[in-house]
Amino acid sequence: MAVDYAVIVVYLAGMLAMGWWGMRRAKSKSEFLVAGRRLGPAMYSGTMAAIVLGGASTIGGVGLGYQYGLSGAWMVFTIGLGLLALSVFFSARIARLKVYTVSEMLDLRYGGRAGIISGVVMWAYTLMLAVTSTIAYATIFDVLFDVNRTVAIVLGGTIVVAYSTLGGMWSITLTDMVQFVVKTIGLLLLLLPIAVVKAGGFSEMKAQLPTEYFDPLGIGGETIFTYVLIYTFGMLIGQDIWQRVFTARSDTTARWGGTVAGTYCLVYAIAGAVIGTAAKVMYPNLASADSAFATIVKDELPVGVRGLVLAAALAAVMSTSSGALIACATVANNDIWSRLRGVVGAGGAGDEPHDEVKGNRAFILIMGIAVILIAIALNDVVEALTVAYNLLVGGLLVPIIGGLLWRRGTAAGALSAVCVGGVAVIGLMWHYGILANQPIYYGLLASLAVYVVVSLATPPTDAAVLAAWRERLAGNPARPPSEDGTLAPDHPSPSGV
Repeated sequence: MAVDYAVIVVYLAGMLAMGWWGMRRAKSKSEFLVAGRRLGPAMYSGTMAAIVLGGASTIGGVGLGYQYGLSGAWMVFTIGLGLLALSVFFSARIARLKVYTVSEMLDLRYGGRAGIISGVVMWAYTLMLAVTSTIAYATIFDVLFDVNRTVAIVLGGTIVVAYSTLGGMWSITLTDMVQFVVKTIGLLLLLLPIAVVKAGGFSEMKAQLPTEYFDPLGIGGETIFTYVLIYTFGMLIGQDIWQRVFTARSDTTARWGGTVAGTYCLVYAIAGAVIGTAAKVMYPNLASADSAFATIVKDELPVGVRGLVLAAALAAVMSTSSGALIACATVANNDIWSRLRGVVGAGGAGDEPHDEVKGNRAFILIMGIAVILIAIALNDVVEALTVAYNLLVGGLLVPIIGGLLWRRGTAAGALSAVCVGGVAVIGLMWHYGILANQPIYYGLLASLAVYVVVSLATPPTDAAVLAAWRERLAGNPARPPSEDGTLAPDHPSPSGV
């Protein structure tokens, strides 16, 4: 294992070096939180793919392949579909808003009254996403160094917190590009073909396994539908994903770079399912499906290659963890703490003084320590992640997508949808169980119904607010309204407002 250890140590040292280098570039709030909004197509695609493909997509995706066969690809596949939908239909408009958080977008659209409540919901989601990603270190470091769970979480978590705190989004972008390359080589180019060959090829896999392992819908239609609701829609509205969209240097970069990343996710999904199916042939009686990845890596790969593939798994976990961490800290500082202090932002289009970097850096450190402590105390990762995604989709999907697509939506409708959807999801999870499908079904329907009814029953959003919103969507700076509440005559509003 000496060679494998060397590969991992070099990789981890490289992550810290990237953090130090990123610190030299992060001199403003924009550079620290959204990499100066300067990423080109290649870097944008790589970092976007890295953030959405984490430990659940890698270790969990292989585990689903082990349990269900090729249809186990659906979880990660729906993540890719969500990223494609975001990129094709919404990313250009999101990038042109020039904001830092989802809540700032809601404030712009509805008139500055939706931010703090939506910020709390988004903060809870990003916090639990960071926690569950951090817990995944335990599995990987146990295979690598045979250390106990707490030590593994502290070791992996400290590295992520260190480079994220040092350079913010610049450090995370640089490390994510390295992680993207490592994942591509380790999982797609090495582990996938080796696993298929070791299992005897596809013909032997079909001969050894039941036919349902090769049924594209074998996992079940209801399960696929639930994945779409949770993961596809979750990709459309998560702060961790939007914050990457904000890094694009143009709306064209956001659209086409995200499309490439989404397509990569679809390939990654199929690869994970095939690896898991091959593992089922080689190890038919594993106690846990989630151990399939570690088992095949540990037993079947040659020295050096094994270290690279484990580094790829570590890269998957670290990319999601660091992205969720900076998203959590950004929401905590900009949407909650600043508002509680009475400092409500005006949309976040400009750069703040350098001490804004220090404040955001402090929040990443504080949130990072909290994430490590919660990860040590928490045992049930699946339930924690389910609660996070149910709250995110049930509470925020309707007001966010409604704000982008429906002009008649109002602030009262948005706030009602957030509250009713969130409460409904929590109550239904208590009634049916956290892992049941009904909470997200009924919670989402309740949020939609309340949003439509309350919006139609309340006065339309102020014309000046809508006009400023359309200006921002068009990529123009916000214009001050005139005394009568409309845009100044020499700045006509876009058509349709």
